[in-house]
Amino acid sequence: MQDKPKLSSTAPRVSFVSLGCPKALVDSERILTSLRAEGYELARNHAGADVVVVNTCGFLDSAKSESLEAIGAAIAENGKVIVTGCMGAEPEIISKSFPQVLAITGPQQYESVIEAIHQAVTPLHDPFLNLLPEQGVKLTPRHYAYLKISEGCDNSCSFCIIPHLRGPLVSRPAAEVMREAEKLAQAGVKELLVISQDTSAYGRDLNYADSQFGSYRLRTRFIDLARALGDLNLWIRLHYVYPYPHVDEIISLMSAGKVLPYLDIPFQHAAPNVLRAMKRPANEEKTLARIRSWRAACPELTLRSTFIVGFPGETEADFEALLEWLEEAEIDRAGAFKYEAVAGAPANALGLAPVAPEIKEIRWRRFMEKQQKISERLMKRKVGKRLSVIIDHAGGGASGVLAKGRTQADAPQIDGVAYVASRRPIRAGEIVSVKVERTDAYDIYGAAV
Repeated sequence: MQDKPKLSSTAPRVSFVSLGCPKALVDSERILTSLRAEGYELARNHAGADVVVVNTCGFLDSAKSESLEAIGAAIAENGKVIVTGCMGAEPEIISKSFPQVLAITGPQQYESVIEAIHQAVTPLHDPFLNLLPEQGVKLTPRHYAYLKISEGCDNSCSFCIIPHLRGPLVSRPAAEVMREAEKLAQAGVKELLVISQDTSAYGRDLNYADSQFGSYRLRTRFIDLARALGDLNLWIRLHYVYPYPHVDEIISLMSAGKVLPYLDIPFQHAAPNVLRAMKRPANEEKTLARIRSWRAACPELTLRSTFIVGFPGETEADFEALLEWLEEAEIDRAGAFKYEAVAGAPANALGLAPVAPEIKEIRWRRFMEKQQKISERLMKRKVGKRLSVIIDHAGGGASGVLAKGRTQADAPQIDGVAYVASRRPIRAGEIVSVKVERTDAYDIYGAAV
């Protein structure tokens, strides 16, 4: 009788690359949580792994290039590569460049990724290895975490292929989201960053149905979820919010200190004809009026946004209108992208004249220069104030090293930094009061008080 092959006594190791937005990062965390639950270990580099997983981004052509570069590097260093994520929705592009890839799965296909990993390297069953922290595996520091409340998107923006890649809006029941948020809070998380493709549309696909959470029913609705999250006494930061009228309700929660006075709204442009071509809300005057009313109700409100310059058909007058709107709206944090004609995007069929690359570059630089001046002006208003800062990197005390953190106006990795001097050592995850001594265009410098 032939002996059965013996399982290795060494836990299989997986190297993981996560590209793209925070929503993809949450997908990566779910996959890694499943792998750790099955006894897999994470490798620090590709060469030391039994298999490499690359979670790709396919939103823009430049992101696709970065993803292909990451896949190529993984193949060169390891040879056994599994590809997942948004670019997996177009597997022919990947297989044409890298036919030796073991498997390709699309976004949100967690089971398919795990199955492909099982086929590449069998999990080592060990009940002691299979224990996990209740909050799962996180790729962020211990003190903050992303909380994804839905998948997909129902919007039809002409420059975007996200609905094609990730499908229509699918909201998580509010009770399920709250249970995850509670686990994160119990694990020491101080800040939750709420993300989705369209946070303000949350629950619409479920007709805002309620679900059982503890002793009461909780509606799957943007305002209800925000209110419930606010009761956790954490920093609650709202990302990817469209300026629908019902967003007005959130401002009262900000004024009451329940959620951070921070809204991440992708306005994309301000010229009416460009907005119509983009299939975005096209009444810039109503948007300005809404911003004014928000700030009147909550003067501490910080607005961050993204814009696209060089969209097909954008004239010099359109771009000037955008700069004027930016000045009037006083967006606190803004970034701009040069338009890319993404394959499959509806904008390609509009028949509008493309903007020359050199014009895009000039407009992008003008936009960023304008925004920098606005930001410098707004930042100077913070000098002399005391602001709450969450510490991301320890410092202070005898080390003489400035601690680094963020104010309530700053999301990690995309906004500004607070550099903090302190007589005592301050640890990552602490929230300290800081007196602002000076500022530059994006960052503050101050002392813990």
